Amino acid sequence: MSNSYFKIAVLPGDGIGPEVVSESIKVLDAVAEVFQCQFKYSYGLMGAEAIFKTGDPLPDETLKICKDSDAVLFGAIGDPVFDNNPEAKVRPEQGLLKLRKELGLYANIRPLKTFPSLIDKSPLKREIIEGTDIQIFRELVSGIYFGEKFTDPDGKYAYDVCKYSTEEIIPIAHMAFQEAEKRKKKLTLVDKANVLDTSRLWRKTCQKIASQYPDVQLEYLFVDNAAMQLILNPKQFDVILTENMFGDIISDEASVIGGSIGLLPSASIGEENALFEPIHGSYPQAKGKGIANPVASILSTAMMLDYLELPEAADKLRRAVEHAIENGYVTVDLNTEQHYSTSEVGSFIADYIKYSEKSYYNFENIKIGKSTIV
Repeated sequence: MSNSYFKIAVLPGDGIGPEVVSESIKVLDAVAEVFQCQFKYSYGLMGAEAIFKTGDPLPDETLKICKDSDAVLFGAIGDPVFDNNPEAKVRPEQGLLKLRKELGLYANIRPLKTFPSLIDKSPLKREIIEGTDIQIFRELVSGIYFGEKFTDPDGKYAYDVCKYSTEEIIPIAHMAFQEAEKRKKKLTLVDKANVLDTSRLWRKTCQKIASQYPDVQLEYLFVDNAAMQLILNPKQFDVILTENMFGDIISDEASVIGGSIGLLPSASIGEENALFEPIHGSYPQAKGKGIANPVASILSTAMMLDYLELPEAADKLRRAVEHAIENGYVTVDLNTEQHYSTSEVGSFIADYIKYSEKSYYNFENIKIGKSTIV
């Protein structure tokens, strides 16, 4: 691992994106110091900020930075100026969709794991969610989001086409089966095969691929039932595989299980490129207030370290996050009475990476509500 050198494209994006990404960079700098590796950061504009400055949600310069990098670290996208204007022709989200397509990021991976000390923050009962550990694989560059779109000039009807080919399904299906092999050997395909031809194609394709993974149990759930089962009994799931729109909805629904959407990371993987981002949105109401939870961005950074084949660094980073959470060093979304700022949480995690139990932070004082440097 020593003397490893990596080029990281950094796209802070909109809203709280720059704040949480800043904490991820702080943590990466701590990793570089401890594990003798180097990260060279190249910053690019994307989303609403890019539209305001260039008129384009994904400038060519940003795309080039991403293609020339070993990995992309991304913040968040979206702005009320566009959210509240259905007539807007250029939108921030177009930048992210284009980036996914241009980089060939066909697989979106979202892990969901409960933290023992945060179980009671979830709106669901402890006995239902305790021990939940799910990996969601969402196809990311096809389906209804990328199909033909049309609105008639009179504005009286519109359509969005959902298209899939076996070539678009096969790569992510193999990835999900391989992950299931490493885990509990169970894969759930979420679809709507009783209604949709595209879903029936998913089933046929996955059935053929399943023969190559005899140890993995393949089961099917219609998306409406899967949405219900995620709340009734999330522990029944191990690896979930699904198409683009269903995956978008299911993974956001699953986020409530952990107690805060501010905890959940994601990776978007292709043959040659990879992008890492928290699953939360740009949360414009919190912009500049120092209250955004940086943990989802920091855990996305841990997934990036896995991708860069720095497993020891990734494990240390995850332990540092768990240590912060177990010691109550969290933002206001996780503790309304005793909480810390976005920057303070990032500094605490970075400090633990560098010093572990020899940290400058006095943990006993933290537990009684005082962060004292000793």
